[in-house]
Amino acid sequence: DPRGTYICDAGDKQSSPFQVHYRMCQNCIEVDVPTISGIVVADVVATIFLAVAVYCITGQDKGRMSRGEGRAPLAACGWGW
Repeated sequence: DPRGTYICDAGDKQSSPFQVHYRMCQNCIEVDVPTISGIVVADVVATIFLAVAVYCITGQDKGRMSRGEGRAPLAACGWGW
């Protein structure tokens, strides 16, 4: 970490102290353990919610007939081979 107060020392001469401020990027944020755990918990809850929604939506079509059910097949051949 290069941040801090520095003094240039050249034997018998010393410069006045100067402050160094250093950042890796302009839009950096610190991510700590509670933030990461919150993201993971939210992801798991969203995945479970999505899975339950898909299950409920696909489970409603069990009593209906499909469009092609109960009709004659399209490729029926009447030649009697």
